[in-house]
Amino acid sequence: MVAGSVGNGAGKGPPDGGADAAGSPVRSSAGSPAGPLAGRRALVTGGAGGLGAACARALAAQGAHVIVADRDGAGAAAVAAEVGGEVWEVDLLDTSALESLTLDVDILVNNAGIQSISPIEDFDPAAFRRIMTIMLEAPFLLIRAALPHMYAQGHGRIINMSSIHGLRASAFKSAYVAAKHGLEGLSKVTAREGGAHGVTSNCVNPGYVRTPLVEGQLADQAATHGIPEEQVLADIMLAKNAIKRLIEPDEIAGLAAWLASDQAAMATGASYLMDGGWTA
Repeated sequence: MVAGSVGNGAGKGPPDGGADAAGSPVRSSAGSPAGPLAGRRALVTGGAGGLGAACARALAAQGAHVIVADRDGAGAAAVAAEVGGEVWEVDLLDTSALESLTLDVDILVNNAGIQSISPIEDFDPAAFRRIMTIMLEAPFLLIRAALPHMYAQGHGRIINMSSIHGLRASAFKSAYVAAKHGLEGLSKVTAREGGAHGVTSNCVNPGYVRTPLVEGQLADQAATHGIPEEQVLADIMLAKNAIKRLIEPDEIAGLAAWLASDQAAMATGASYLMDGGWTA
């Protein structure tokens, strides 16, 4: 599961570099440290905290110039300042604005996500649509916006933060599971279309990561099942794990940084599990 926040931002480009006519982030004069990703521009959605912030740090540590995208402008600005990058305060629910977007980035990390837990018969249709928009439609639109630049330069990396729930189902998570399964298919089609242009596309599939999103799920599932949060962690979240602990965000971010590297040039159309042995 991944953490990220989107919502009521204004869709503005970053203040340092400005924006083009479509509202897309553009290059700033800020330099990046030397490293295997030096000269590359990376966009991370849901980057103000949790797994997104960890990915921003990991990519920046490898030399990439990182654009931190989130509805939480202040949180994104703090992470961007930490990594010497840019901030893009954006509302991923505003899909009409994303339809005209162009992205001059070399690495795209589709990380933003939310969660809502309910039996299907009680699931709020508006909540279902919100999850599908943020976690499937928005990644499609961002990939669509990024591919022309990637194709033109003959290189690109699409990294989609999926989940174990992109490959397995759990009760009470119909929207999340549906969105993640859809993201898996989108990623594979992107890999098929992008291969001839030097663009790879992969999914990262964590089990439960120590993020605010998972902490919120503890409370939600405790209420749904009528059990304490400690029991949710032991008996539900980690029940199938061989390694009985939550995954740390830095562990997932390290995998994302490898997928962004030249070493991963032949890794595409795949789903990379890091689930503590859940599916073994």
